Amino acid sequence: MVTAFGIILIVLAAFLIFAVLMQSGKDKRLSGAIVGGADTFFSKGKAKTMDRILDRLTIIIGFVFAIVCLAMYLIVV
Repeated sequence: MVTAFGIILIVLAAFLIFAVLMQSGKDKRLSGAIVGGADTFFSKGKAKTMDRILDRLTIIIGFVFAIVCLAMYLIVV
C-alpha cells in the first residue's frame, strides 16, 4: 500500500513540475516588450486559454498531491 502511494506521489510530482514549468511568466517587463511585439492577436488569446488550463491543472494536482501526502502519512504512522 505504501509503495502504491509512493508511486502515485512521484507521478503527481512530475505532473506538478510539468504544469508549473509550462506556464508563461506573469512578469512582462523588458522581455515581454521585446517578445510581445511579435505576437499576433490570435496567438495571445490561445496563450491565455492554455495558461488558464495549466493554472487550474496546477491547483488540482497540488490539492491531490497534498491529500495523497496526508493519506500516506496517516498510513505510515
